[in-house]
Amino acid sequence: MEIQSNFSLKNYNTFGIEAKAKKFVAVHSIAELKSTLSANKDEGKFILGGGSNMLLTKDIEALVIHIDLKGKKIIKEDDDFVWVESQAGETWHDFVLWTIDNNFGGLENMSLIPGNVGTTPVQNIGAYGTEIKDTFVSCEAMNIASQEMKTFTNAECNFGYRESIFKNEVKDQFIITSVIYKLTKRNHKINTSYGDILAELAKKNITEPTLKEVSNAVIAIRQSKLPDPKELGNSGSFFKNPILLKSDFEKIHKKFPDMKFYEVSETEVKVPAGWLIEQAGLKGKRFGEAGVHKNQALVLVNYGNATGQEILAVSKEVQKTVFETFGIHIEAEVNVI
Repeated sequence: MEIQSNFSLKNYNTFGIEAKAKKFVAVHSIAELKSTLSANKDEGKFILGGGSNMLLTKDIEALVIHIDLKGKKIIKEDDDFVWVESQAGETWHDFVLWTIDNNFGGLENMSLIPGNVGTTPVQNIGAYGTEIKDTFVSCEAMNIASQEMKTFTNAECNFGYRESIFKNEVKDQFIITSVIYKLTKRNHKINTSYGDILAELAKKNITEPTLKEVSNAVIAIRQSKLPDPKELGNSGSFFKNPILLKSDFEKIHKKFPDMKFYEVSETEVKVPAGWLIEQAGLKGKRFGEAGVHKNQALVLVNYGNATGQEILAVSKEVQKTVFETFGIHIEAEVNVI
């Protein structure tokens, strides 16, 4: 375990932004994490996972601690359910495939989401009608100041739409080291009602899909719409889908009767941000080395040498244009650093 100075983070963020860390260290165990925090109490700290949900707009004038804890195992099981634990540094998609290979159900709709396991509760990540909160049991986290371990249960995480306690009440106070999920062993709740999953399955004449077939359908959809970060820098969906009061939405809907929406409660609806961006004429639009992806308007991309500031400028232009067009404000899902 070696602390390096003036370390390039280009390969540690999926946007591929060139930014430097004043100091950098990768930790591979709880003991290494504890000793690093203990020995650098007076240093500013920046915790880095898979680098998939952030936009670096400047160098990091702090000690960057890369969480590289590996391992996954079954904690307990009964006839119907299994409790599995993954260390925070495991790649999320690899972990999902491992659960599917073991016929454990619950995560298949979230296949191919970029990033690591440790950041999944922070964002309450989700896709195609499922979210982490649906299977999340608890996570272990280390207090940065005291190095004491704490368990956060599902209820304690205060999950919301791309929200949790880790983005709000205890932001920058804890480092998640492992996560436990409760998954099905039989009587799987197959969810194909959201998005294009049914259409993708229909192409293959699949009417009663397995976990693997749902996962494959999700992967095919995502690959058709979303660029591979290794080929084109991006962080997946850059914006949240806005949630509006039905009363407000109905006024907007009268002006734009083709606007897509999903009911989320008796009083609220969710509008696809990608649809708003596309209808505002921004899908595929390029601004120098940055732009809006040609296949999925929710995704901002780095065509090679964009700076974080350039991508941030594109995001603000998108927000401004959507608001001027529809009167709807869309928020960034990505953490801007």
